[in-house]
Amino acid sequence: MAKKKKQKTGNSGVLATNRKARHDYTILDTWETGIVLVGTEIKSLREGKASLTEAFATIDNGEVWLRNLHIPEYSMGHWTNHTPRRTRKLLMHRREIDSLEGKLRDGNRTLVPLSLYLKDGRAKIELGLAQGKQDYDRRQDIKRRTEDREIARDLGRKFKGIKA
Repeated sequence: MAKKKKQKTGNSGVLATNRKARHDYTILDTWETGIVLVGTEIKSLREGKASLTEAFATIDNGEVWLRNLHIPEYSMGHWTNHTPRRTRKLLMHRREIDSLEGKLRDGNRTLVPLSLYLKDGRAKIELGLAQGKQDYDRRQDIKRRTEDREIARDLGRKFKGIKA
């Protein structure tokens, strides 16, 4: 009988998120990629201390590389500890890499990691194809969010019978 794979639900498996990326960029498409880790990196990740804030991905010689991901040294490690900001390889299918290269070549776009999580005991990165937002786009997003929040608040008051 085949083993059923468990998928973690909710935020229990999420190790780090890049909230600034969704503020600074418009996310056009996303991919789930594996990440090549060495030595004590996975143990340090399980402690939950990774940071994606300055991380970005590049495609060099047909391979996807993640740069500036900060995984601090493992607290119980010794001389076998890893370097915190080393360049790490991302695992994607050849077809996905080729299509990504074409999309990056088209315009002013970049690859940004959105979240780092565990799935079936393996570290995964949600990688997003992003296009930079202008200041007026950011202001429009903030305005739209506040309007939606006010509408929801007014509807809630109306259904509860509270007069404003």
